[in-house]
Amino acid sequence: VQLQASGGGLVQTGESLRLTCAASGDSFSIHVMGWFRQTPGNQREFLASIASGGHTNYADSVKGRFTISRDNAKNTVYLQMNSLKPEDTAVYYCDADPIQQLLRLRGGKYRGQGTQVTVSS
Repeated sequence: VQLQASGGGLVQTGESLRLTCAASGDSFSIHVMGWFRQTPGNQREFLASIASGGHTNYADSVKGRFTISRDNAKNTVYLQMNSLKPEDTAVYYCDADPIQQLLRLRGGKYRGQGTQVTVSS
C-alpha cells in the first residue's frame, strides 16, 4: 500500500481543514487507516484510526474536534479537523496497517509522506 497525504495549509485559529490520504494497492479495503502528526523534535502522535468496517478510535486530544472517515471505493481516507488551534500545527501523516491496535501503538506498517498544517493565532 502506498499512501499520499494532502490538504494541509495555513489557517486561522477556529477554522477547519480536511486532509485526504490517497492509497494505491488493491488491499486498501482490508487495512486499518490512521492519522498521526509530528512536530520538530517530538515523536509522532497518534490522532485517529478507522478499520475497514468503520470502527473508529481517537486520541483524547482531538476527540470531538477531528473526524476520520474512509471511502473504500475511492481508496481514500479523510481527516476532518474543526476548531483548529495553534497547537495543532504539525506535519500530518497517514498510515495503514492490518491491525488497529498495533497501528495506534507503533504506527502503521505502511506510511505516507506528510502534509503540513499551520494554524495561526
